[in-house]
Amino acid sequence: MKVPLAIAFKGIRNTDELDVLIREEAAKLERVCDYISSCRVIVEVRQKHQTSGNPYRVRIDMTVPPGHELVVKQEPSQGDMHDPVEIVIKNVFVSAARQLRKLVEQQRGNTKNHPEQQVMAVVYRLFPDQEYGFLRTVDTQQDVYFHKNSVLHHEFDRLAVGTGVRYTAQEGEQGPQATAVQIVDTGRTPVKQRSRV
Repeated sequence: MKVPLAIAFKGIRNTDELDVLIREEAAKLERVCDYISSCRVIVEVRQKHQTSGNPYRVRIDMTVPPGHELVVKQEPSQGDMHDPVEIVIKNVFVSAARQLRKLVEQQRGNTKNHPEQQVMAVVYRLFPDQEYGFLRTVDTQQDVYFHKNSVLHHEFDRLAVGTGVRYTAQEGEQGPQATAVQIVDTGRTPVKQRSRV
C-alpha cells in the first residue's frame, strides 16, 4: 500500500505468513479506493472460556478522505469455531472491500442531492512552500494541478491532504488545471499544522 499499514497482533504470534497475507489483502483494498489515508489491522485471540464461534477477533480501521472512517470487524462469536485465522482475515477484508466500494460509489453518485456541497475531488498532494498542489478527482481518479491563487477566499492555508473540494477545470500547458477551488469538507488537519506532507 502507498499508505502506511499498521498491523497489531494480540495474544497471537506474528508470523511472516500472516504479515504477507494482511499486506496482500490490504493492497486489494487500494484497487477499490486508491486514496485511503490510513489503514490499521488488529488480529487477536478470544478469551479462552468462550465455547462457540471462531477464536479470533479481526478489526480493520480505515480513513478515507474527506473524513470518513470505516470500521470492519469479526468478533469471536461469529463464524465457524474451526476457521483458521487466515480465513477469518480474508473474510474481514472481503467485508472491508464491500464497504469501501459502497462508500466510493456514494462519493461518485452524490451529485443529485446538493451539488454545491458535493466533493468533486480531494487534495492528494500539497507543496505549501511552493504554493501549489494536486487534486485527485473522485469519479475518474485523475490528478489535477492547482495553484494557491486558484483557491477561493484565500483559504490555501486551510487545505490539507484529504480536504474535499469543488473546482472548475481548464486545460493548462501541461494538462488539466483547477481554477476556483472551493473547500467543501476539510476532513483532515490543516497544512500549516503539519511538519511534512
